Amino acid sequence: MNGVSLPLGEAARGTSMTTATKRGTALGRENIAAGIGLMVLGMFLFSINDALGKWLAASYTVAQILLFRSVSATVVLVPVLGRERLRQAMWMPRPWLECLRVLLATLETICFYAAVAVLPLADAVTYYLAGPIYVTLIAALFLGEKVGWRRWLAVLVGFGGVLLALQPTAGIFGWHALIAFAGSVVYALFLIVTRMLRGTDDTIMATWQVWTALGFGAITAWWHWAPIADPTDVGLLLLLGVVALGGIVCVNRALAYAPASVVVPYQYTLIVWAILFGYVFFGDLPAPLTLLGAAIIVAAGLFIYFRERKVAGEMSSDVVPGP
Repeated sequence: MNGVSLPLGEAARGTSMTTATKRGTALGRENIAAGIGLMVLGMFLFSINDALGKWLAASYTVAQILLFRSVSATVVLVPVLGRERLRQAMWMPRPWLECLRVLLATLETICFYAAVAVLPLADAVTYYLAGPIYVTLIAALFLGEKVGWRRWLAVLVGFGGVLLALQPTAGIFGWHALIAFAGSVVYALFLIVTRMLRGTDDTIMATWQVWTALGFGAITAWWHWAPIADPTDVGLLLLLGVVALGGIVCVNRALAYAPASVVVPYQYTLIVWAILFGYVFFGDLPAPLTLLGAAIIVAAGLFIYFRERKVAGEMSSDVVPGP
């Protein structure tokens, strides 16, 4: 979603949830209330990022949005990391897999902004909520992961939710809806590759994700440059990167303060913010079937998440069974 790639049950959009959680456990600083609060705040920030992206996508190209957002993210990231951490980030322990991950992240971002420029915000976010459901399907079919009948049933139910969510927008169903669906599938592939890179330093993954988007924006933005009519828009474009990094920090700290099994479900508050922001800023009211579809997708995703943890015998562990 919006290019920060927050996994619902996965690492916080370009970071490693497993790393953050292990760190918090090691420090023994568990604080459930703080963890939940930070996770909710992180989702709020990511939702602001989504709403800003939709607002700006109406006037500027996706490449421009990626360029400005990545520039501001880099400006914040470089001094925070410092020379030593930047030097570490330059080395990829598994370069081919890392390159595939950042390319998928960039493609997913492009799809999201292209779709959300036309689709209601809640509709676009609903597509991406199904990402973890696709992960289960892809992992079972192509990676040989064992999936029991309960999770297969949840996958089918989740797909039913996707179909319900699509129905209200049948009148405008076209390329943008297909792009959003394709983006959600790419997002699922991104989650799987991130899972395969579990244990990789989160600084490396976050840094390369930002820099790849920056490179794409720098190369392609000039081909179809939309003139910036309002100087305020420059600030909004730059704000995207800052808000996204803020969301990543909140999610990482949430996992450092509380077990993943407690805070991960709060990632689904994304749909609540999407509905609220869509109505307040764009006048979009989701149809009843959209809301029902989103509720089914959330329920199916949560069931798959907790079932995976139970099957893996990790319900008492702080380590997330996803990327």
